[in-house]
Amino acid sequence: MPDTPNNPLSLGTDYEALANRFRPLFQHIAAGTVERENARTLPYEPIKWLKQAGFGAVRVPRGYGGAGASVEQLFQLLIELAEADSNIPQSLRGHFAFVEDQLNSPPTAERDTWFRRFVEGDLVGNAWTETGDVKLGEVITKATPEGAQFRLSGKKYYSTGSLFSDWIDVYAQRSDTGADVIAVVDARHAGVQQSDDWDGFGQRTTGSGTTVFNNVPVPATHIIPFENRFNYQTAFYQLVLLAVLAGTGRAIERDITQQIRERTRVYSHGNASRVSADVQIQQVVGQISAQVYAAQATTLRSARPLQQAYEARFSGNAEAERTANIAAEIETAKAQVVVSDLILRAATDLFNALGASGISVNKALDRHWRNARTVASHNPLIYKAKIVGDWSINGTEPPYVWQIGQGEPKAS
Repeated sequence: MPDTPNNPLSLGTDYEALANRFRPLFQHIAAGTVERENARTLPYEPIKWLKQAGFGAVRVPRGYGGAGASVEQLFQLLIELAEADSNIPQSLRGHFAFVEDQLNSPPTAERDTWFRRFVEGDLVGNAWTETGDVKLGEVITKATPEGAQFRLSGKKYYSTGSLFSDWIDVYAQRSDTGADVIAVVDARHAGVQQSDDWDGFGQRTTGSGTTVFNNVPVPATHIIPFENRFNYQTAFYQLVLLAVLAGTGRAIERDITQQIRERTRVYSHGNASRVSADVQIQQVVGQISAQVYAAQATTLRSARPLQQAYEARFSGNAEAERTANIAAEIETAKAQVVVSDLILRAATDLFNALGASGISVNKALDRHWRNARTVASHNPLIYKAKIVGDWSINGTEPPYVWQIGQGEPKAS
């Protein structure tokens, strides 16, 4: 089904007009980032501001009250937001993935209801991963039928963004049929227990801790077969992390230039009486600027096949959709390998231009490396490079979904 009055698609809008709606808000968010970082204060207020401004509905078609942004435009916005605070776009990762899933769904009254909720400001969190003694492919979280509804019980970790959300997108398994499903849960129900126990050294305010579901009621309409999930979901999730990295790079470039402009102390064996005039310092900044430019350009380029896959979903051309889905996976995998390296180098080179004064805890400049290293550790780079190589050499189609769990026990 193509773009029609009954099924309007999000094909893009005037980016500058869209971004200008949110840039003052991004600046306001940026003003408190270092304080939140040093105090490990969760960004409840900034995310509330974004909700009230309609940020969560930028991909919703204009016909439903959203902004009608394309995939590339969404990620351009997320890069700008990540420059302000890299934790916040990652906190919204599950929300935008669920929005994307609804965008790929056929037009129904239920989809219209979700679009309305997004426009009204509702956010959706994420709870997919189970830790501990869980075998690879095993799903312990169960959705059990009970009359006209279901009951959900289980425990998840890496529940990114769920602390700030109205709903939680939960990966579960039906107890009666064994089918994998998405259960969309009311985040404020008394049976939902959330903890901010994420212990990573970076991205510490993303709300990525433990969520326990204790016999939580779920309407039957909120139980979605996982097989219906949009095909480029893994690429989409990865692209959020790429946007976080690219935005982190922009923050690195912003902070180093500001620090150098303001610095008055120089080394006796330097090259100028002012740091800003030192040619070696200028070279460091120029190198970082180029790395950040390449990272952002690569990220946005890898977003294009996702938009093509979205549009192909309604074209009736199955081969075009398949080709776009493959491109989405391969291009985001290539981008992950390159962008991670570029930003991690920039986060280290930052200190080559600042010396010992740059390591002040009050400046929190170390957060850029810690955050970039944490984001780059999701979805291991080595496996993404392997997927790209296997595709290039053998034409092996990339995996669209993967899991983590206990492997085979060590032979005695």
